[in-house]
Order: sequence, then C-alpha cells, then structure tokens
Amino acid sequence: MLNENVYKWLENKGFADRITEHTETIDTVEHAAQQIGCTEAEIAKTLSFIVDEKPVIIVMAGDGRVNSSKFKAAFHTKPSMIPRDRVEEMTGFAPGGVCPFGVPDGIPIWLDISMKRFEYIHPAGGNEFVSVKLTPYELEKASGAVGWCNVCKGWESEN
Repeated sequence: MLNENVYKWLENKGFADRITEHTETIDTVEHAAQQIGCTEAEIAKTLSFIVDEKPVIIVMAGDGRVNSSKFKAAFHTKPSMIPRDRVEEMTGFAPGGVCPFGVPDGIPIWLDISMKRFEYIHPAGGNEFVSVKLTPYELEKASGAVGWCNVCKGWESEN
C-alpha cells in the first residue's frame, strides 16, 4: 500500500530503505507511536497551513503544539490550518498521511527545531499505513526543506 510518488521521491534521495508499512493505521500521533514502538514525541507530525493564501507544510515533534506568537513571528500571519476537507486537494495527501516527501511544487516545507533533540524521528510516508525512520538531518535532506523554524510550544520546559 505504498504511495508510489513518495516511494520514488525517497528512492531518488537514497532513503527508500527507511520506509515501513504497517498493518494498523498510524493516522494520529498516538497510533503511530504504538505501531512504530517509539514515544509520541518522536513522531514527526506534518501539519499544513495557509500562509499568504498558499499552502505551507510544517513538520514538528509529536509533543509540540503550534505557538501562535512564534508562528506569527516566523510567517507574519496567525496560524491557519488548511481545512480538513481541502487538505488532499491542496497537499496531494489525505489527512493522516500528509508527509514532507513529494509534495506538489511550490509548497514550502519547514522543519521545527522540536525534532532536533531525537536521534530518529518518524514522519508519515504518504498514507495512514506508512512511516519513514530518519534522523533530523536526513529528514531535512529527504524532504528538501526550506529550513528550520521555531513555532512550537509544549515540548520544552520553558516556552
């Protein structure tokens, strides 16, 4: 049940061997951590926002929550997520499987610093049954991210 576009993307980047197919859904941070066997914080959740009327993808640690003031400082607008019924149309992935690999051209991908504290993190791989095990540096390389941002709260002792 691999997403062929994501598989080809990761194969071209040299990370196809990091893909894992699961028999149970990994559509939430909780489900993903249970299936992968890691902490919820080590799940790299991929969220999609509207910035300047265009989609933007931000990947963050599973225990992070968007901090409105940090988001506004970074993107010069308050956080506004893509409505669930428009996620697939705008990102190419259904909710629960949105990932930072093989997204449509023109959608910038940002990685939140909340993930840098882990040896490995686990983003989705294009649907709710596939994950990818990468180091934060490998995620940056594999995703083609624009860069790192700091828009989360809840993952560190002082926010």
